Amino acid sequence: MIDAVATDSSSTSGNDKQRRTRRTRMTGAERRQQLLEIGRTLFAAKGFEGTSVEEIAAKAGVSKPVVYEHFGGKEGLYAVVVDREMRRLLDMVTGSLTAGHPRELCEQAAFALLDYIEEYTDGFRILVRDSPIPQSTGSFASLISDIATQVEDILGREFKSRGFDPKLAPLYAQALVGMVALTGQWWLDVRRPKKAEVAAHLVNLAWHGLDGLEQKPRLIGHRKS
Repeated sequence: MIDAVATDSSSTSGNDKQRRTRRTRMTGAERRQQLLEIGRTLFAAKGFEGTSVEEIAAKAGVSKPVVYEHFGGKEGLYAVVVDREMRRLLDMVTGSLTAGHPRELCEQAAFALLDYIEEYTDGFRILVRDSPIPQSTGSFASLISDIATQVEDILGREFKSRGFDPKLAPLYAQALVGMVALTGQWWLDVRRPKKAEVAAHLVNLAWHGLDGLEQKPRLIGHRKS
């Protein structure tokens, strides 16, 4: 009788463990998301070359074949991480351009980039690294170019209303967005001054630079070509 009771208890314990295992087992979508988050963290901290499939699998508590099953390898996982971050940043910047006044648009664009850096630091660290593999969505430089295209339309309208050549809007858009992006890379590590102050100084330089724009800028040095 005692043995029977012990056996029943053991059986019950085993069943409980099985039920717990079933409860904690992830769906395919959940596992994929978990691997993306782990990969994102590791790629941000160690870069593509410094991250291994073994480490990704170990962090997720799965075997290496599971990573290959979902992404085909480290390269596939990295490509998805980069694509998601690029889309997120582009959506945040383009979605912020809602104001009517050009100066406020500059402020919103600056804040959007700084917001992304602050909220998705790991993603930004991954984006600003040189990609070791070809990306279907391009590189960080091409992402900046996409954002500049949004700004270009705004500048073109403003140039036209002030009598400037709207064909030069792409040049100025690249210059403005590049300025904000490079400042963002610097701010990523120093984190001072505060975000709002950084945005204010960026807009101060950009806006007053545009405000004093010469229709036909001239060179004052000895070099003319």
